[in-house]
Amino acid sequence: MRFAWKLAIAALIGFMLGSIAITENGMHISRRPTPDAELAGQIARETLSDWEPARITTRDGIPLEGWLFTPRKPNGSAVVVLHGVADTREGMLGHAQVLLAAGFVVLAPDFRGHGTSGGSVIGYGVKEAADVHEWCDWLLRQRPGLRLYGLGRSMGAGILLQALPLEPRFRAVVAECPFFTFADIAYYRLGQLSHLGRVPLWPVVHFGFAYSRLRYGIDLNDASPAEAVRHTTTPILLIHGTRDTNIPASHSERLHALNPAATTLWLVPGAEHLNAMQVNPPLYVRTVLAWFKSHP
Repeated sequence: MRFAWKLAIAALIGFMLGSIAITENGMHISRRPTPDAELAGQIARETLSDWEPARITTRDGIPLEGWLFTPRKPNGSAVVVLHGVADTREGMLGHAQVLLAAGFVVLAPDFRGHGTSGGSVIGYGVKEAADVHEWCDWLLRQRPGLRLYGLGRSMGAGILLQALPLEPRFRAVVAECPFFTFADIAYYRLGQLSHLGRVPLWPVVHFGFAYSRLRYGIDLNDASPAEAVRHTTTPILLIHGTRDTNIPASHSERLHALNPAATTLWLVPGAEHLNAMQVNPPLYVRTVLAWFKSHP
């Protein structure tokens, strides 16, 4: 009996330490890529645009950095482009190039905990949604009168959707491969690793979420694009590849089902995670540009 108790205690400690390790790993980027300013200059030259560093400090004191691109023949609109987890603003330069060629001003920031921005903790939208709002404030102070749009990919798509209740100035947004809620994607990723179902993983996920609340003051249950989409009137184009195994297309399908009046769903046959543009570049570019231009 004494051995059984010791075994149970050891298993409980192991479970707690494992949950903490998983949570810490998910909330930090151990090796941060640094965006290359030379590439920003190259994109500016190729699109006959100007570029400059962009910097803000959030209300909770985190310095954030990005790039601001201004085409020499602007169309009166701007797009905030948002990268995925463990990426930087550099990962959005392909989209920036397309948008600049069409006359859009482009703001490409690094999220907190990414690139050269400050902070070390990732909240998957809990803090970052307000950061997007602050970036929009900054952008419209720098370029007053612009029509405002947003484009996010993966984590950036989820954060963009969560920013909608805070940022009513978005005329329309594009969300490529967003997650439904962070809890849903946590269950899915852990299930892939462990081959366990949602019920056996419930203690792991929710102990990790409790730890994040106590350690960092971040409730990952609040990282919910679903809650934002449910109540928004902002037009949303959801793009998702049918072969995405990183964030399954069912996440976008469920978001669309929550609010079909505000959302349009484009499932790209054969596309994997974030490669819809590579599958059919002309169609992708036409669709995204037409979406923005149809919501003046």
